[in-house]
Amino acid sequence: MVLTSNDLLMKIAGSVVISSTPGLILKSWRERLKIKQVILANHMNVSSSVLSDYENGRRISPGIGFIKRYLESLLAIDKNQGNFIEKQVEALDTSAIMAIGEFKNPVSAKTIVESLESTILCGANLQNQNIFGYTVLDSIQTLYSLSGSGFYNIFGSTSERVIVFTKVGLGRSPIVAIRVSQLKPRMVVLHGPKVVDPLAIDLAKKENIILSLSSMASEHDFAPKLQQF
Repeated sequence: MVLTSNDLLMKIAGSVVISSTPGLILKSWRERLKIKQVILANHMNVSSSVLSDYENGRRISPGIGFIKRYLESLLAIDKNQGNFIEKQVEALDTSAIMAIGEFKNPVSAKTIVESLESTILCGANLQNQNIFGYTVLDSIQTLYSLSGSGFYNIFGSTSERVIVFTKVGLGRSPIVAIRVSQLKPRMVVLHGPKVVDPLAIDLAKKENIILSLSSMASEHDFAPKLQQF
């Protein structure tokens, strides 16, 4: 899979601009590309403390100009280091992804819960939050075939999305995978179990994620439901 510099820039920028924590998303991309903060700061001609403040949310959210400079510098450094990001994309085994896309307009979590015939297990107070995209995964394939770096590609253009895990046992493994990931989805839907492991619910609460259990008949019903929005 060959991506141009502009393709990469747009892909990453989408996940940053829409996120409620843009600084943390920028930081996660830098860390995924194994670029030291001081090297990036020097390339941008800013101090490491300024970069740290933006990345950790101690300054007002970075504007479009700063984000553009940050990402352009990130990709330039990465190119000199061997295009690590392209290798991440190429390493993705898409067999785990049953469907992925972005909504034409934001959709409330409540609307998605109802559409996917779900029961909220935690995060009911977040139902009115907007969701911008979706990913439907075969959880067994995900755990076996997606590497640590490839896992990030399930987030598409934004982490403010719903991720549906099908063929779930008790729900612990998908939530643990999200727990250790730098990026977190806004919402997770589990499909398969009758009862969800209390640990999965507790971890979802700690990550401030809307977690629900769907009673839909087939895992193949999710994509059509989500693609209607």
